[in-house]
Amino acid sequence: MHRPRKVALLVETSNAYARELLHGVRAWLREHGGWTFALAEAGRGAPPPEWLGRWRGDGIIARIETPEIARAVAGTRLPAVDLSAARLLPSLPWLETNDRAVARVAAEHLRERGFQHFAYCGEPRFNWSQWRGDAFVAHLASQGHACEVYPPKGAKAEPVSGAGSASDSARLARWIRRLPKPVAIFAAYDIRGLEVLEVCRRLRLHVPDEVAVLGVDNDELLCDLADPPLSSVMPDVRRTGWEAAALLDRMMRGEKVLNDGRLFEPRGVAVRQSTDVVAVTDRHIAAAVRYIRQQACNGISVSDVVKQVPMSRRVLETRFRKLLGCSPHDQILRVKLDRVKQLLSETDLPLAAIADRTGFAHVEYLSVAFKRNVGLTASDFRAGNHTVG
Repeated sequence: MHRPRKVALLVETSNAYARELLHGVRAWLREHGGWTFALAEAGRGAPPPEWLGRWRGDGIIARIETPEIARAVAGTRLPAVDLSAARLLPSLPWLETNDRAVARVAAEHLRERGFQHFAYCGEPRFNWSQWRGDAFVAHLASQGHACEVYPPKGAKAEPVSGAGSASDSARLARWIRRLPKPVAIFAAYDIRGLEVLEVCRRLRLHVPDEVAVLGVDNDELLCDLADPPLSSVMPDVRRTGWEAAALLDRMMRGEKVLNDGRLFEPRGVAVRQSTDVVAVTDRHIAAAVRYIRQQACNGISVSDVVKQVPMSRRVLETRFRKLLGCSPHDQILRVKLDRVKQLLSETDLPLAAIADRTGFAHVEYLSVAFKRNVGLTASDFRAGNHTVG
């Protein structure tokens, strides 16, 4: 009988993203078994546990976010998988959220609400925040929209007063006050989103009518406690943790793996009150958008949308494109595909059943539309097969 393999989990327990990674690892273990764990309760960037240097284990799953942790993991000479975007040990395989995809989903979610003014509120300490901001700005630019960024490039660095400090809050308030309204703000992660909401409250700005706010990570406790509740992009974090465990298992069995990266698409947006708005002045187009959101997966067509508003199809499509940058047909398809992504990520339903639940007449139509618009087959999306070099 083989002894259980000993695996160290150097993953902080202080935030929802990291805890979701651990849930994913646990899910793999429940399915396959055969491991015992050494887990050190810690916060982001905490020093490596003092026991690691003398630990006699078989493998490591780590968020390698500091040079100190990188040296400690490398010093063990054990098979290891990195779950950090910092990538301080390039020799290791790493798995992470696709930040470009997160930014794209955020931009599309906010554009669908009819906003014409956009802003990004980042956190300079983290490279993933920079990646999300750059991709958000670039995606909006490709659609003809400008985007304000906080903190602005070239701003004087103040390392002793980072995000959440009194001085940062004051600067953030000045920045938000100057933004044209109504504006949609994409925050780098949920905690940053809560800081934006707090500033809006102090400035007496109405959310979401004057300022819509969208975070990332879908930390349900934080998002639901926010006032108003915070909408958030949902990374597929449990899938990332599951795949990390599967990869480490292969490595501990002696299989050679590439030291490349696998990036996982987000599952969509958890919509709460902070973005639950249609920010267009044309009440008929706003009504059409609400109808599409509610009925897209029931197999509606553009003709059904036309029946909801007092205008011809041609006028509807012209106004729709002017205000939202897409056609009513595009909007229907987008809502349907977002639901497809959710069902692929959260259920084991066969594709035919998903097609039926999302308003596609034939599974072949769904497959073609998904590949054309998402860039992956539905099976690859479900499997998390998103690789970078």
